Amino acid sequence: MIRLRLDIAYDGTDFAGWAIQPGQRTVQGVVEEALAIALRLPTPAVVHCAGRTDAGVHARGQVAHVDVPTDTGFDTLPRGLRGLLPDDVWLTDVRVAPAGFDARFSALSRTYRYLICDAPTVWDPLRRREVVRIRRQLDLTAMNDAAAALLGAHDFAALCRPPERGSTIRRLLSLTWRRGPTGLADMTVSADAFCHTLVRGLVGVLVPVGEGRKPVDWPAGVVAARIRDPHVTVMPPHGLVLEQVTYPPDSELAARQQITRSVRSCADGDGP
Repeated sequence: MIRLRLDIAYDGTDFAGWAIQPGQRTVQGVVEEALAIALRLPTPAVVHCAGRTDAGVHARGQVAHVDVPTDTGFDTLPRGLRGLLPDDVWLTDVRVAPAGFDARFSALSRTYRYLICDAPTVWDPLRRREVVRIRRQLDLTAMNDAAAALLGAHDFAALCRPPERGSTIRRLLSLTWRRGPTGLADMTVSADAFCHTLVRGLVGVLVPVGEGRKPVDWPAGVVAARIRDPHVTVMPPHGLVLEQVTYPPDSELAARQQITRSVRSCADGDGP
């Protein structure tokens, strides 16, 4: 067997998320089916990803790995697989993975982006699948001030869906709001990993601050309480994009995998 690294981009609008679900169209299901055809596998090989995106969430920088027999002719895989994938999924790269590589457990961080239109004059209906509209204009300075208190390691149980097992403690590496060139409110957030709905929960706890409905210290209080707050709205999925997954040097991949496995064993893993 040989392990391949797949770099994948997709429009998540018409998918029920990454992970395979019975009777649902999923990114994992589409990729595994295409791989089985391209490599003439008798049964689909399981594709493991760095971050299990939810229904409607997009990706430009998803990373996955798959183990396939060495005699399957994977040298011609890029062209064959691209021809089999639907228009809303694209294989940006495929290569033999270095020793010790695991798309999920070897990762150092994941970076997501969230786009909001908060002014009718800058709304572009052609971007309706990737931008969320809200009615009130946002004070991004106040939102950045509020976000500063959330950096570092915290128990984010108040903002995410609790896993069946494992921890809701995550280390937030950065979270920044800026006004993009088209006038959109653009958030970039990085962490070692994310629980399900955590990114959208972070946006949901910061938007009331930007709208002036909550004080700057309110998000930190919500997180410290570690219980779901009814005043926090989990924002819509279509504004969210997985932009990048980072990994250590090849010589440190196996060690990073062991560290991650020792501290995070929850089945729900690293979704947004």
